[in-house]
Amino acid sequence: MNGMASDHNTSSQEEYLPHYLQKEDPFASKLSREADIVAGFYLTVIGILSTLGNGYVIFMSSKRKKKLRPAEIMTVNLAVCDLGISVVGKPFSIISFFSHRWVFGWMGCRWYGWAGFFFGCGSLITMTAVSLDRYLKICHLSYGTWLKRHHAFICLAIIWAYAMFWATVPFAGVGSYAPEPFGTSCTLDWWLAQASVAGQAFILSILFFCLLFPTAVIVFSYVKIILKVKSSTKEVSHYDTRIQNSHILEMKLTKVAMLICAGFLIAWIPYAVVSVWSAFGQPDSVPIQFSVVPTLLAKSAAMYNPIIYQVIDCKFACCRSGGLKTLQKKSFLKKSR
Repeated sequence: MNGMASDHNTSSQEEYLPHYLQKEDPFASKLSREADIVAGFYLTVIGILSTLGNGYVIFMSSKRKKKLRPAEIMTVNLAVCDLGISVVGKPFSIISFFSHRWVFGWMGCRWYGWAGFFFGCGSLITMTAVSLDRYLKICHLSYGTWLKRHHAFICLAIIWAYAMFWATVPFAGVGSYAPEPFGTSCTLDWWLAQASVAGQAFILSILFFCLLFPTAVIVFSYVKIILKVKSSTKEVSHYDTRIQNSHILEMKLTKVAMLICAGFLIAWIPYAVVSVWSAFGQPDSVPIQFSVVPTLLAKSAAMYNPIIYQVIDCKFACCRSGGLKTLQKKSFLKKSR
């Protein structure tokens, strides 16, 4: 029986052998040196802009930390996640691209994969919490009366614990982190799904709890918000100025959250599609040169959020100044009359 089991295991390994277990060096770059240099410069620019932008958001928020609303506390947490990806992860990949191979070995590979998954999962779950907050705030007005700052901090603790759990699960023996097919970066071992049923169960769990379910909550929340805003715009116009200003501020926060989620999903969905195809499609059917493009696009997600903050803040400031001028003009006309 033992002989039959060993023969079965041998035959299953012969059926599929992931790229990092084949004879060639898994950490040697499969791209041309010129392509690696271009990717290295690209990640350097992304890393610098992301670090400066998210650092600026955190610095400016720290100056008014006692005045931050719960939704703003969540967006600060998102900036912390993005800064973590830029500071902890990007230097590893930049050095490796310029070196034309992954130079940090298996320990560095597992650390890099863990850090990327931890901060990426933290970002997505933070955006999920923000979308729920926006949905309850806009569609169920009574929710806003009891939500306090300490509720936001409790939510942050849950987010970090959730991300820590799923990022650390692979170290418990049910999954792993492995080098990408192009050799100069590391990620979750999607190729386990090709090797065993347990690997398929692990990958499906990761996909559901760390991608599909949070994305479904985000989409549901913002669809309901859009429908509610369309039906309530006329009602808000009849309220006094204080309620209108509060409504404008809530819509500003909602626009920021929607754009952040859209940017994150646009950056990460191509990578998720390629990863799922690598896990459940034909083995090694994704060309190596093609697999690097979604990876680089996903690494740029941390750069978008500070830009979105600034654009919305500028528009909001213009709207406020425009509204202020209108009110001043109306008061002047009343006085003149």
